Amino acid sequence: MKTESVFTARIGNEELTVATGLLAEQAGGAVTLRAGDSVLLATATMSKFVREGLDFFPLSVDFEEKMYAAGRIPGSFFRREGRPTTEAVLISRLTDRPLRPLFPDGMRNEVQVITTTLSSDNVHYLDIMSINAASAALHISDIPWEGPIGGVRVGYVNGELIANPTIQEMAGSTLDLRMAASRDAIIMVEAGANEVTESLLLEALAFGHQAVQPFIQMQEEMRAAVGREKSPVVIHVVDADLQEAVKSKVGGRVADIMVQTDRHERNDEMGDLRDEIVNDFMEADPEVNPVQVREVITDIQKKVVRNRILYEGVRPDGRDLTTIRPLFSKVGLSPRAHGSGLFQRGETQVLSIAALGTPRDAQKLDGLTPEETRRYMHHYNFPPFSTGETWPLRGPKRREIGHGALAEAALRPMIPPEDEFPYTIRVVSEVLSSNGSTSQASVCASSLALMDCGVPIKRPVAGVAMGLISDGEKYAILTDIQGMEDHLGDMDFKVAGTSEGITALQMDIKISGLTMDIMTQALEQARVGRLQILEHMLQTIPAPREQLSPHAPRMLTVKIDPDKIGAVIGKGGANIRGLEEDFAVSIDIQEDGTIFVAGVDGELAEQAVKRITAMTHEPELGEIVSGKVVRITDFGAFVEFLPGTDGMVHISQLSSEHLRRVEDAVQMGDEVMVMIIDRSPEGKYRLSRKAVLEGWSLDQARAEDRPKPSGDRRGGDRGGDRRGGDRGGDRRSGGDRGGPRRR
Repeated sequence: MKTESVFTARIGNEELTVATGLLAEQAGGAVTLRAGDSVLLATATMSKFVREGLDFFPLSVDFEEKMYAAGRIPGSFFRREGRPTTEAVLISRLTDRPLRPLFPDGMRNEVQVITTTLSSDNVHYLDIMSINAASAALHISDIPWEGPIGGVRVGYVNGELIANPTIQEMAGSTLDLRMAASRDAIIMVEAGANEVTESLLLEALAFGHQAVQPFIQMQEEMRAAVGREKSPVVIHVVDADLQEAVKSKVGGRVADIMVQTDRHERNDEMGDLRDEIVNDFMEADPEVNPVQVREVITDIQKKVVRNRILYEGVRPDGRDLTTIRPLFSKVGLSPRAHGSGLFQRGETQVLSIAALGTPRDAQKLDGLTPEETRRYMHHYNFPPFSTGETWPLRGPKRREIGHGALAEAALRPMIPPEDEFPYTIRVVSEVLSSNGSTSQASVCASSLALMDCGVPIKRPVAGVAMGLISDGEKYAILTDIQGMEDHLGDMDFKVAGTSEGITALQMDIKISGLTMDIMTQALEQARVGRLQILEHMLQTIPAPREQLSPHAPRMLTVKIDPDKIGAVIGKGGANIRGLEEDFAVSIDIQEDGTIFVAGVDGELAEQAVKRITAMTHEPELGEIVSGKVVRITDFGAFVEFLPGTDGMVHISQLSSEHLRRVEDAVQMGDEVMVMIIDRSPEGKYRLSRKAVLEGWSLDQARAEDRPKPSGDRRGGDRGGDRRGGDRGGDRRSGGDRGGPRRR
């Protein structure tokens, strides 16, 4: 009989239940994590064999988003899950980042971590659950790993920090901080915020670190109770004799090369040195592994660069620790795009291009997230030519999706709300040249593009990437890291924000964690750097353009009674199609009666709005309207004064003169001015042209329209009923004899 071990812990007000022993028994470690009615299955499995020839740790982390978890069937043609959604990719990356630094250096066994949604209640976030479930599965598994960790989301609602708020609670939060930490240090941070201060962010980090401690302790208890013995693995280590031989052969040549501040010359010289040393060793001993020789040379280079930074304060390109690379920016590069901005920092160059669309262009999301549509989208592309390389173009990779999402989070708080700027906005960042910090250059370029486009963003956003070099006792924080510093350093700490505060933050590290002192200094240096970059950007374009591009659609908004939506759409969509064809516009109707009309020709869009207003207008008694004669009878004319709405003008109300025939006053298709004088309970309108000609008030018009006792042609109050004809009265009341029939 299967036995299941269950453990519980709280993070904030949320109770987490972790169970193991029932599911996925062949995995190296398997747990289910439950919060409310949301349940994830996490498995961790390691290959028994080392993958030869690799110079990296082969870890894969996947979040499997299953629609059945919410009781739904996928909307695809095959009705099954296909390629991961953007949200699933982002959760996979978020789960991977705090796990990866805690595996042993030199490990080459393939490890796969999979978190699968079994149930989703649309109350609890699945991303933080994925981190915690993966940590628990790894910690009780046979896989060597230096965990456990705990993940938490921190919100800031009504002046109070909240640990693991629900989806509903987060709707009112100005901070969305997701972090993971060990018992002693912070390992991963990702945040979106509405211009929060550095001090509040630090307070939230300390709050979150404390909040995860009960869950970390629970995992230790779980490991002691049901954990498997860790498997021995072969750690990749270069032979000690080979290391000494290579170091002796290289001597001080690497240090001499690294003094060169020109990156291309430095790389060429290092490449020549590697080839020379490898060839020498291969000639002396063909059995030598050239990969290991290159690895030793890279390690020497790493130590030289790090020591120069730590003990001399000099970086590879000659900068000190806080200097930002030369800046250049420009707007308006694409004449037909709605907005474009170029931002360059050193050798990193990004072109962002903005396009505006209608509400129907918003992205429809088919996943387990509560968000159904997205009206602001940011996409990031990293082509091979940006690094002078070649590789196949096969769609965006995980990294590109993640960088686009980070830039999107940084700019989203500055995007005007839909009721103020009802456009769908897409920004694409094309990395044209890369030497570090392209995601933050994308933030800067996109701010420029949005302002060039005329999007009334609250303030421009700039981003800067911070780095860290540490040796255990001494550390140095670097402002605006370049590619080599990212590759050889210990941290990539991206901070984006405005002059008023932080809007996005992402931290990845290669060491076991960061102290609060390092976080504090990094945020302060980032603030100074961000303000410097913003000052430069505002010199290029000081404010959003007052007018949109002439090629952008003009968006007009009209609000109608929701009960009138059907009148605008028409039978089978005939009315709305007619409007779009007649005025060259696109029309989007919201359930609350808000209608967006978009067209490149602003005048035609305004005419479409007037037509919609007329179609949905509720006529008032006494109102004078223009209409077209659409039908003529022997007792009057029918005038259409609103699309699909007409009323009857009795022959007696067509002219100030006595008429024998309706055609003596009006013809089919004539445009006439009439007054609305009555409306029946059934919605039939009675009109008067004579009231307009005579200048009567409503009361006068209605009085003149009453029955006359002597065979008046106006036909009384029966609305021009055919039975009254033009004989002045109801046939049953004696026709033109002028009085009621006596009984």
